[in-house]
Amino acid sequence: MLKNFWPAIVWALGILVLIGVPGTYFPSITTFWDWLSPDKVVHFVLFGGQTFLILYGFREQYFHTQNRYLFTIVAIGLGVAYGLLTELLQYYVFVGRDGNYFDFIADAIGAFIGYLAFYLLYRKKISSSRDIKNY
Repeated sequence: MLKNFWPAIVWALGILVLIGVPGTYFPSITTFWDWLSPDKVVHFVLFGGQTFLILYGFREQYFHTQNRYLFTIVAIGLGVAYGLLTELLQYYVFVGRDGNYFDFIADAIGAFIGYLAFYLLYRKKISSSRDIKNY
């Protein structure tokens, strides 16, 4: 079963490398309008991708159970928790980086976007597996 999660594990390691890059390479956020910068789109993509890949790892179980909400909660929860962890690492551990609430919010929104992308991509398969279970 672990083999299904290699993409998510590699993605998580990639995120860890990216967040460890010194902050002098990135613009700082000084106003609310800066919050809407492309930096937040990067957070959406990174943590949305993470949640999507976690759900993809669960795909066999996800499509063959009535308890999809459990896998959804676990995947989104892991995405949000990893976002929190990376912000704490930036704040306390990595030199030249600072974690902040806005980035964590973007990470959490990204986790939900990842679920939405997974659902939209696989909704036909999810619907057909529901129909099979009802017979």
